[in-house]
Amino acid sequence: MAGLGAAGADGRGMPWRGAAWQARQGMAGQSKARNGVARRGRARQARMERTNPMDFRIVIDTREQEPYHFDCATERRKLEAGDYSVAGREDAVAVERKSLRDFVSTVIHDFTRFATELQKLSKLDAACVVVEADLDQVLRGLAVGACGDVAPESLLGATAHISLHYGVPVLWCGSRQAARAFVDSYLRMFVRLRAEGVRCP
Repeated sequence: MAGLGAAGADGRGMPWRGAAWQARQGMAGQSKARNGVARRGRARQARMERTNPMDFRIVIDTREQEPYHFDCATERRKLEAGDYSVAGREDAVAVERKSLRDFVSTVIHDFTRFATELQKLSKLDAACVVVEADLDQVLRGLAVGACGDVAPESLLGATAHISLHYGVPVLWCGSRQAARAFVDSYLRMFVRLRAEGVRCP
């Protein structure tokens, strides 16, 4: 009797019990699978709702003196870092805008203050600095009016230093129009990638 009890403990000694046990296991597995699919579906739906294009709003820092005009909703609020961000994502993404004259003045004559700003940007999930100028023209000496007596090589060195030391890319966009288009695309792409579960480095 003891041997029979041991053999039947997992159903192997009793065919009918083994079949019932397998059926229950199969049903449990299917239930777990359905629950998993349901959870993933709810999570995806929640992400889609959070990033509904109708709710996409670009936040412009109140200290931005020459703000861009976008084709989407915007709002003016003080940002802890950068000049542009996304409503609800201010602690994750930001873009700092610089005209060429401002970039020259900042990196050459006021870098201590700018370094504080770069430190804040470096702590975000995604951040960059856009310059409304063509680096090629700067290096060829065709932007003397904005650069003054600052050597083009100094600006190139500052660009490399900021990108490598702080991990914040400096993007020379060529013009104000191109920089505005890039800021809009950059912020939208960040939101889209986040909605897809992609982590930005």
